[in-house]
Amino acid sequence: MANTYTKAAFTLTVTIEEAAMLRAAEQAVDILDTNGDDADLALGYDSLGTRFHSLFPPKGASRFENFLALFDDWHFPYLDCRIDITEPDGSGNCRATFSGDQFGIGPVAGLIQIVCKSALPCGFAWIADCDKLRPGEFGGGCVIITEAGLTFHSTQDILDHAARSNAAKPDAHAHEGRYGFVLASRDQDGHATFWNNDDGFGTLASATVFSEAEARAHDPVIANDEPEWLALPAPLAA
Repeated sequence: MANTYTKAAFTLTVTIEEAAMLRAAEQAVDILDTNGDDADLALGYDSLGTRFHSLFPPKGASRFENFLALFDDWHFPYLDCRIDITEPDGSGNCRATFSGDQFGIGPVAGLIQIVCKSALPCGFAWIADCDKLRPGEFGGGCVIITEAGLTFHSTQDILDHAARSNAAKPDAHAHEGRYGFVLASRDQDGHATFWNNDDGFGTLASATVFSEAEARAHDPVIANDEPEWLALPAPLAA
C-alpha cells in the first residue's frame, strides 16, 4: 500500500468582491455536500446572492448545474483545497492562498478563471508524489489561466518534448534554430530591426518567430538591405 498526493500552494491578489465569491464557492460546495433534494439545493443556491448568480447562472432543477460544470464528477463536487484570505489592504485587495495535498487542479483553475478576473492571466504549478519510491509516481505540471481558457502542461509532456528535440538534433550545436528564427535587418540609422507579419520591421519584442521550415520557405528579399535569419537563443531557465 502507498499513498499518493497532488500538492499545490500558491497565492493570488484578488479584489474584495472576488474574495467574497471564493467564500461563496466554498459555501456552494458545503450546500451540495448535504446531498439534499433539488428543492433544498435550489433554496441553498438562492441564498448565495446575486453576484454568485451572475457568475454561475441558475440551471437545472437544483440551479447549481453551471457551478457543477467545474467538476468532472458531479457526485463529488469538491475543490480539495484550503483557501485562506487576508484582510483587505489599503488598495482594497486581498491575498488568497490556495493549498492542499489532494489538490483539485481542474476545479480550482476553472473557479479562478470565472471568479478572479483581476488576477488573470495567471497560473500555478503542482506536484504529484508518493510516500513510497515507486517509478511513475512522481511528476507534476502547471496550468495557465486566461480569459480564453485553461492550458495544462505536465512534466511528462516537458520531458517528452525535450527528448524529441535532442533526438532531432543530437550534435553539439543542437540548440541552433530549435527555438525558432527571426528575420533581422537594419534601418537607415543602422539600428537592428526585426520583421513581423503585421507591421513589417520593428522591435525584437514584436518580431514574428518562424520555424526552420517556415524560414527556409520564406522570401527574405523584402527590404533594400537584404535581411538575415537569426536563430533565437534558448529561453531562460525557470
